[in-house]
Amino acid sequence: MSMNPSARILVVEDDAPIAAGIVRGLKLAGFQVVLATDGVLALEMAEREHPDLVVLDLNLPGQDGFELLEAWRFRLRVPVIVLTARQELEARLRSFGLGAVDYLPKPFWMEELVARIRARLLLQEERPRRVLHWDDVSLDLDAREASREGTGALPFTRHEFDVLAYLAERPGRALTRAQIAQHALPPSEERDDRTVDSHIARIRKKLGPAGARIQTSWGIGYRFVPDEEPR
Repeated sequence: MSMNPSARILVVEDDAPIAAGIVRGLKLAGFQVVLATDGVLALEMAEREHPDLVVLDLNLPGQDGFELLEAWRFRLRVPVIVLTARQELEARLRSFGLGAVDYLPKPFWMEELVARIRARLLLQEERPRRVLHWDDVSLDLDAREASREGTGALPFTRHEFDVLAYLAERPGRALTRAQIAQHALPPSEERDDRTVDSHIARIRKKLGPAGARIQTSWGIGYRFVPDEEPR
């Protein structure tokens, strides 16, 4: 077994002395580290830096940790470890319910945080790669890449990829525009029906004939049909 020794960790922590200690400790352990000191910056950096794992405080300015977990629940495909002074059961349960993979209360041992990060990254590495195939399209959910046979990589934007992945991972389900917007588009982007329709139109065009798999569910929204079905 192996683990990427240069994994990139996004630390989300607003307390300067604690943040400095975490960053220093993780760098000494061999990780690449990027730091966000508030919730708004964390959202931006999660999209820009492509971290392999996130260490998240709950009590943050801008947007708190629960709001970040909610925003990342279906969009951020990396593990999130909550590191917080909040020790109550309700906070733990809510964090896990929103997708956190681990919960470490403060005060904490740096060695334990490093061990938990390494264990979680090893689990990620051992997990089978998630790739969806239909027609001539391959959608690599972990690498966030889409390609067509004979054409190569498809130029999806981050948001277009998220919309397509959200639909393709839920084959046959009629999903409302509101569901698609909530789970596949960031809070910073317009989330109205017209925005979703525009994303779908561009995705269909880039997919070519395979774009017909994304069908309109009249009065509801859209659904992805993996096999041939009557239109």
